[in-house]
Amino acid sequence: MKIYTRTGDKGSTGLFGGPRVSKDDARIEAYGTIDELNAALGVARNMGLGAKLDGQLAQIQHELFAMGAELATPDPEKHETRVLGVSHTRRIEEWIDEHENGLLPLKNFILPSGNAGACALHLSRGICRRAERRVVTLSNLTDQPISDHLSTYLNRLSDLLFVLSRVANSQAGDSEVNWVGLDALRVQGNKSNGSKNE
Repeated sequence: MKIYTRTGDKGSTGLFGGPRVSKDDARIEAYGTIDELNAALGVARNMGLGAKLDGQLAQIQHELFAMGAELATPDPEKHETRVLGVSHTRRIEEWIDEHENGLLPLKNFILPSGNAGACALHLSRGICRRAERRVVTLSNLTDQPISDHLSTYLNRLSDLLFVLSRVANSQAGDSEVNWVGLDALRVQGNKSNGSKNE
């Protein structure tokens, strides 16, 4: 099968078991962002995160591929592309709890920073949040069935990616960078422009 088909040259694409739609359709935006998230996780896995984290991220990549298939199908029940459910989200919650047990309690907001692995995970987390928003938008715009499990899974996955970014920094012995806060930024701003805080 050739990579290029020329069928999408005029800005439309075919859904699995469904009609052709514009490439900026909300459904395409949703599963396209899932694809972007999956690619970002592939980058993160190449940052030397260790076997345990790599295995968990690999499992998530497979599940995101399944999510993309479900979102690309207007009638996932008919075409048997609905796979993700409560058990998948619960497993992510178990991973979060397990990893948090080995981390110091978080007392401040932290910047998305640290070593390359942690930064790649933070970037993946941001993409995951956008993917969740795209799925919610699709759910609000269509009368076709969109499983609630998808947005729940993505919501929990973004939490996991945040925790894993902390794990990546902890494993490497890198310190987290606390956000300085609004008051400190006000003081810094006043110093830079020479004005007094009134």
